[in-house]
Amino acid sequence: MVGDPSGKDESRKMLTPDDIEDNKNGIKQVFSKFLDFENDKAIMADNAEWLLELKYIEFLRDVGKHLSVNQMMARDSVKMRLDREQHLSFLEFNYMCLQAYDFTELAKRYDCRLQMGGSDQWGNIVSGVDLGRRMGTPGLFALTTPLLTTASGAKMGKTADGAVWLSNKLLPAYDYWQYFRNVEDADIGRFMRLFTTLPLDEIARYEALEGAELNEAKKVLATETTAMVHGREVAEQAAETARKTFEEGQATDTLPTLSVSTSEFEDGIGLLSLVVKAGLAASNGEARRHVKGGAIRINDEQISDERMQVSTANLNQNGAVKLSMGKKKHFLVKPE
Repeated sequence: MVGDPSGKDESRKMLTPDDIEDNKNGIKQVFSKFLDFENDKAIMADNAEWLLELKYIEFLRDVGKHLSVNQMMARDSVKMRLDREQHLSFLEFNYMCLQAYDFTELAKRYDCRLQMGGSDQWGNIVSGVDLGRRMGTPGLFALTTPLLTTASGAKMGKTADGAVWLSNKLLPAYDYWQYFRNVEDADIGRFMRLFTTLPLDEIARYEALEGAELNEAKKVLATETTAMVHGREVAEQAAETARKTFEEGQATDTLPTLSVSTSEFEDGIGLLSLVVKAGLAASNGEARRHVKGGAIRINDEQISDERMQVSTANLNQNGAVKLSMGKKKHFLVKPE
């Protein structure tokens, strides 16, 4: 309900209670593959339990007196916005206070002593450690790790363009597999150690490969990482789909699918609109540039006519249209 300003030049989108509930369910569904929530072996606490019940004046008197505005102004998340003269709302300014208070509540309720996070959360977490000490809950600790980046230094952001979502709703398992299949050569070994449970001696063998053999290592990386998040069967299906698509040139039923109404197919859908619908471009203008650049293909044939209408005449033997951008992004467009 209150967005974290850390690393952002502008306010985060305000979420409705329904959006937040959906996100909570999605997070638990993902983490259920790694943690056992039965009988409170792992606990997914919701800070709404205590924050929504706070009485504002009491909070200011009991907690606010321990929070230093001087320290908050010096935190990177605040300082960056002020230095860049970007708007920072009072709502966002409160975020650090709430996260700090959460740490003290988790310590009281669950004897939580350690808060872990990415390095961009250092200021928020340390504020909680300091608040705990001032409010009589000493012995709280912070542990942060560097944000994940590729070998070239690009951040693997969770809300940036091209984000690597763990939810199948936000990023299909096939696209998740493709992301790791297309990592930089220098990232293969490091990503295997970070994101798989492969034995270290096996990872060392893959790191020693050279040239075209590195592609096989990337396929192993992609399959193992996908199996961790989506299950072994789904991972192997993604690998097989990629093999058929790239090595045999087939349009398989297991590619990501975009459903379009039968009536739209019968009337004809503009190519540019279809590219945007598939998420391959953010606008018709961007889609037009992809077409002019020769990146768009229909049923594996390069398309140069930006005014093309995709219709039932383009359906292949599988009753779908294979829409591709470049060599790595493919969709099946099906009438429903």
